[in-house]
Amino acid sequence: MTENVIAENIAAIKKDIPENVTLVGVTKHRSVEETQAVVDAGVYDLGENKVQEFLAKVDEVKGPVRWHFIGHLQRNKVKYLMGKVSLIHSVHSVPLLKTIEKESAKHGVKTNVLIQFNLAKEDSKSGFMAEEYEMVMEEVGNCPHLEVQGLMCIGPMTKKSDEIHKVFKHLKELYDTIEKEYHGENIKMQYLSMGMTDDYPIAIEEGATIVRIGRKIFNR
Repeated sequence: MTENVIAENIAAIKKDIPENVTLVGVTKHRSVEETQAVVDAGVYDLGENKVQEFLAKVDEVKGPVRWHFIGHLQRNKVKYLMGKVSLIHSVHSVPLLKTIEKESAKHGVKTNVLIQFNLAKEDSKSGFMAEEYEMVMEEVGNCPHLEVQGLMCIGPMTKKSDEIHKVFKHLKELYDTIEKEYHGENIKMQYLSMGMTDDYPIAIEEGATIVRIGRKIFNR
């Protein structure tokens, strides 16, 4: 894939996205060269979903990159991300939350995270149920080495736009509820991460502040 194609695709995507929405370029399964082309085209927020692949790229890709971990995170891999990622999007369980807290304390860092919700209620997706939000936020209160900066979800596996709207609208409502009810040293709500290549326009309509796009960047 040529750098020109990547740059053209990114320019087209940026026309769709308001200035207050951050584009995270999803570079999973892409070479260092392709990833570098994304940065060179002006996208400095990069998303990886495998720890091993992230570690292979983090020192090779040049520029003012902010790395986002967006994939399913195993607890035994958390230590490898400490101090190296700007934001972990996929905190999907209390044991994972506690592991990130423990490793952050051990490494002397504060780790920025988003809480992942499974509002589509699909077995193939990770994340908390909406009704668990109070329990999760109480746990966050015991994690001084974390900063919860918002919420994340993956849209439903459907082409029906009304169902997609419903899920993203629900996450925005949950975000607003948490922002109103919870204030603390380590709760600073600012990001709503939702929307990928197939559904990001709907996510933006429903209030997304981060969209995670990969396929549309690399399609010829």
